[in-house]
Amino acid sequence: MVDRLWAGLAEAQAGLLSHRQLRELGVSRGEIRNHLRVGRWAVRSAAVISTTTGPLSPEQALWLGVLHGGPTAMVGALSAATRRGLKRWHRDEITILVGNPLSFEPLPGYRFFRTRRPYKVLLGSGDLPACRLEPAVLMFAAHEPHLRTALGAVTAAVQQRLTTTDALDSWIDRLAPLRRSRDLRALLTDVADGAHSMAEVDLRKACRTYGVEPPRSQRQRTDRRGRTRYTDAEWLLPDGRVLVLEVDGAFHDDVMQASEDRVRNRRLTNARRVVVQCSAWELRHEPWEVIQDLVALGVPTVG
Repeated sequence: MVDRLWAGLAEAQAGLLSHRQLRELGVSRGEIRNHLRVGRWAVRSAAVISTTTGPLSPEQALWLGVLHGGPTAMVGALSAATRRGLKRWHRDEITILVGNPLSFEPLPGYRFFRTRRPYKVLLGSGDLPACRLEPAVLMFAAHEPHLRTALGAVTAAVQQRLTTTDALDSWIDRLAPLRRSRDLRALLTDVADGAHSMAEVDLRKACRTYGVEPPRSQRQRTDRRGRTRYTDAEWLLPDGRVLVLEVDGAFHDDVMQASEDRVRNRRLTNARRVVVQCSAWELRHEPWEVIQDLVALGVPTVG
């Protein structure tokens, strides 16, 4: 009977069990030592064993952190956001949120972060205890040393359609007090207005700073081949033409991607629509240069 109990729990937890759970199930220390001695089980930390041997899978690595952290632990920050579907923000170090006073041993490859916020409020759905997406990205943003990286993760969560600006804004209130809440609310305003990347957020900030009309973002257009495209930023010029600004990120430096971008822009250009380009680097480090060029091309000023 005891064997069936721990076997069922191990199956639900990707093959991992904590010593606390084994004690509660009535598994003796002698039985644990025997499983380890004959190589059926393996020690994974001072608090956790696995009923499998060999390298841990990504799923097992998350369970190890949660079980090592104790009954108040859950996967948090970008580790939880990735679990909830966020792409291109993976981190090798796994973040675990805990509600206890961190009395357990450190575990290499894991960052244990104590929070006093209620466990049930943060906990999302699923068998693996993991934080909900919105508090996961917002709490990451609050404590990430680099503000731009922090805001980029929040922007990505909306851009990838995993959440909405309204949902994130509501969670800022629920998590109060939250570091950088002012920066986060300002970001959500830009994202709600159509910015889909940090480069587009930088463009809107530059327009406000230098008194230029803000652009319309992510407009649906059809090129000469009949293909649907979405533009980064557009302005309706006084003469009736439309000026399109396409912002190139780092991946655009790839030769094939750069070639595809030029073809795309050429096919979007016509007698009433002009397409120009700039880099995300320029918007971040030389925004005034970009704004000057836009004004010279006819983008209206305000104020």
